[in-house]
Amino acid sequence: MIDPTKKQFLTKLFHAAVERADPYRALRQALPAKPAGRTVVIGAGKGAAQLAAAFEDLWEGPLTGTVVTRYGYAAPCRSIKVLEASHPVPDEAGLDAAQALFDEVTGLTEDDLVVALICGGGSALLPAPPEGLSLADEQELNQVLLASGAPIGVMNAIRKHASRIKGGRLAAAAWPARVVSLVVSDVPGDDPCLVASGPTVPDAIGMDHVRGMVAAYNIALPDKVRQHFDSGRDLPPRPDDKVFARNEVHVIASAALSLEAAAQTARDAGVGAAILSDAIEGEARDVGLVHAAIAREVAARDRPFPKPVVILSGGETTVTLRTKGKGGRNTEFLLSVASAIDGVDGIAALAADTDGIDGSEDNAGAFAGTGTAREMRAQGLDPLVSLAANDAWSAFEAIGELFVTGPTGTNVNDFRAILVGDLPL
Repeated sequence: MIDPTKKQFLTKLFHAAVERADPYRALRQALPAKPAGRTVVIGAGKGAAQLAAAFEDLWEGPLTGTVVTRYGYAAPCRSIKVLEASHPVPDEAGLDAAQALFDEVTGLTEDDLVVALICGGGSALLPAPPEGLSLADEQELNQVLLASGAPIGVMNAIRKHASRIKGGRLAAAAWPARVVSLVVSDVPGDDPCLVASGPTVPDAIGMDHVRGMVAAYNIALPDKVRQHFDSGRDLPPRPDDKVFARNEVHVIASAALSLEAAAQTARDAGVGAAILSDAIEGEARDVGLVHAAIAREVAARDRPFPKPVVILSGGETTVTLRTKGKGGRNTEFLLSVASAIDGVDGIAALAADTDGIDGSEDNAGAFAGTGTAREMRAQGLDPLVSLAANDAWSAFEAIGELFVTGPTGTNVNDFRAILVGDLPL
């Protein structure tokens, strides 16, 4: 069993990271200038409803609008309509929501302002297949991408070329109104055009680049999607298009800022903090092995960081599905860590998604420590077999080490914290 005091410490770091990305705090210093005309709010993502509620509280003046979020993630708003749809696989409700956002920005003038509240998860929540493709085609594409192990940036670059709303198209539809995009980044590197596949933020990635990504990650595109790509139709608008000339984009919360908040919380408690990176990508199990190797080095030799220290990292790992087990990238990462630190004293770890949901179940992540692998074996589960089966959730559930928070109202990607050494008395 992991020391309860260490679990409490790691939990405190997680909440410090989430609090730094709180919608109200993030928006307060990023409000745009008021327009001469209307203010229309649109948005998409797992934290879109909380962003909308915070924006209503902060904005002085009339406004209207619509945002879409994941089922179960809604928050009460006064003037902004909140719609719910499916994530991570799109559904008919998402199709209707995408059209609702187009309706909100249709017929505006140059005196009007569109505020786009964009955060992670928006890509799946806004299916809008172009002519020749159906919702079923977009669903199949999404499932193929989720199982491919490709990084989130690659997935979103491909998605926006099979859509009529992604890749800046929603902002283009709002022209000649000014569009201000306020983005909570859940992508490594914080490029706003990749968050939610950039419905209001165009990028310069062309079809040749997309084909290169498909080949590099050996992605088996559905036939109809491949045919659409080969046709060269409905390409995303370019960033230098006149419809974007008056638009603004601001990243208001990110993994980098949240990790700094967690690091400061650790230092305030007398524990050293080392941020490896806020943009780590790769297979979750492989990233877990690297983190575990660093933790073992610290535990044995006080290098490259002296104990006690918490090793922090963010970004978004991926899971290449080999079977249909339960779990997500953070529990898979942590199961890999647990196997690699088996029997090494003085290590406790937490890995969780800052939106409160990791993969297919209702947990944010899980805890692991020196004896985690041993406890799983005592329950009749071999950690390496569970890892091979993509069934990390079942392994951690069996020993009572799942980390459950419920929806947090924000999303700045993965949060990983490995404590090596004892906490100060």
